[in-house]
Amino acid sequence: MSDLFAGPLAGQRTALGPQACVLHGFALPYVTQLLQGINDVTAHAPFRNLTTPGGHVMQVAMTNCGPLGWVSDRRGYRYAALDPQTQVPWPAFPNGFLALAEAAAAAAGLPQHRPDACLINRYLPGTRLSLHQDRDEDDAQAPIVSVSLGLPATFLWGGMARADKTLRVPVAHGDVVVWGGADRMRFHGVLPVPPGRHPIVGEQRLNLTFRKVR
Repeated sequence: MSDLFAGPLAGQRTALGPQACVLHGFALPYVTQLLQGINDVTAHAPFRNLTTPGGHVMQVAMTNCGPLGWVSDRRGYRYAALDPQTQVPWPAFPNGFLALAEAAAAAAGLPQHRPDACLINRYLPGTRLSLHQDRDEDDAQAPIVSVSLGLPATFLWGGMARADKTLRVPVAHGDVVVWGGADRMRFHGVLPVPPGRHPIVGEQRLNLTFRKVR
């Protein structure tokens, strides 16, 4: 194992549905590339706290890389080829990003995944992500690949309706959650990240979410 700070389930797989699972520790061999890539991306497209169409400022700071980036403001949620703060294209996928996304999707039984967007989220202790569906993509079957780095968190895994019962799934540094196909439109979220300090990533959780938009 390339990272001494892996979670206790590293190397195992937890099924969440017919086409959804957690690949524990799957991203550990990529950690050095991923963290360097995040630094490179944020040097050109810094983290920012977006505003929802209703005027709420999101707790989780984010940025993007790849051909398309997810953005939100008073006009709504959407994908854009240009960073609205700079009006230049989002940074390209750094080395290792696509390789990890494709390998994780294949390991989850959803091969030939070719994402065109990667959302990078930064969770500080106490921040959370409310239950939601990822429904701004044209492709509602292609898998979503979600990579956890840094502080541990609790991933909420729900059903097809917001009111459905949720499962609380612990995710640790290097874990990858993949869902697509029949599970693609499941509601999901993240409980408030507990305080702590990860030996490599510090007092934060970083999350990469790879998506096929078009």
